[in-house]
Amino acid sequence: CERCQCHSKDKNTAILYTLLSQNLHPGRARQRCLCHQRRTVRLRTPHVTCQAASDVLVKTISFMKNLPSFYLLPKEDQLLLLDSCWVPLFLLGLVQEMVTFEVMEAPAPSMLKKILLSGQSKGQEPERTQPTLAAVQRLQCCLNTFWSLDLSPKEYAYLKGAILFNPDIPGLRVSLYIESLQREAQRALQEVVQPLHPDDQGRFSHILLVASSLKSIPPTLITDLFFRPVIGDADIAELLVEMLYEAPG
Repeated sequence: CERCQCHSKDKNTAILYTLLSQNLHPGRARQRCLCHQRRTVRLRTPHVTCQAASDVLVKTISFMKNLPSFYLLPKEDQLLLLDSCWVPLFLLGLVQEMVTFEVMEAPAPSMLKKILLSGQSKGQEPERTQPTLAAVQRLQCCLNTFWSLDLSPKEYAYLKGAILFNPDIPGLRVSLYIESLQREAQRALQEVVQPLHPDDQGRFSHILLVASSLKSIPPTLITDLFFRPVIGDADIAELLVEMLYEAPG
């Protein structure tokens, strides 16, 4: 940690920080690190990026709603697939729509203010978490890798199907049928890839490998970064269900 304040040469600042940290979180002062990668960040232009992200989310849910094979599934399985797959599908939508974004360092809350008001904050909601720079950079790395693949519209469509119909989700009632839908989507994807890229024999497996990396992005990161500025404390999972089952118009 090159810029970590925990090991700052300014001993007076370090001592003051340790004392304040001990008052806020007894026994945890030594665990806190303010190095560059752990600094919290927020969108540089939230009004623009959040609107673009919301549009992508609407298209993502519409993709599910317009798939007859999805709507023929039991509702319990629909909800499990929605909860498990909305993030990678949303990220794939960001890539397809070429949504880019920048972040800036989030202002650090006043530690002294926290100490002074610590006795008055009982019963209040805990402060919202904010994404770290390291988490956002990992997300952007995944998106950049996908952009480098330069997928065609058909490749996007069949890849979305392969991601959505995930038979490995615990609790599915018709997992075997969902597995057959995934195989069908993967087969269709492979049939599209081969004539488009005859000289790249490893493209199909590479696409699936890169797609699997999207599943490692936590929903909390996506929610806090793109949607929390809009929905506030609302539960994103409940909003997704409402979007999925709302009546047209």
